[in-house]
Amino acid sequence: MTGRPTDTSMQAMTGKKQTEAMLGLQKELFDTYEQASHAWLARVKTEVDFWSDLATKLSSSHSAPEALEAYEKGAAQRMQMAADDGKRMSEDCQKIMHKWTESLTAGWPTTGNT
Repeated sequence: MTGRPTDTSMQAMTGKKQTEAMLGLQKELFDTYEQASHAWLARVKTEVDFWSDLATKLSSSHSAPEALEAYEKGAAQRMQMAADDGKRMSEDCQKIMHKWTESLTAGWPTTGNT
């Protein structure tokens, strides 16, 4: 015997590496999804607070110009919130895609290598 690993032991090592890499990827993705989920839940609370606050301002206004001013400020604030949502969603998607890309380029043996 030459002391060289057999094809079977090499396949087992490769399989183990792939399994470990996949488990690592799943954990990283889970953590990324969890962070995004917490951020979006906080965002939902902000949305509820925004609409509640706007309703209070509109119902307590004493004139049409006062109500219009509250509505205009609310609309501007809501537009900013929508822009922030788009940015956050883009960042979350980029994080997830980065994790996938990273996993595909790191440590995955190709079929031709033994």
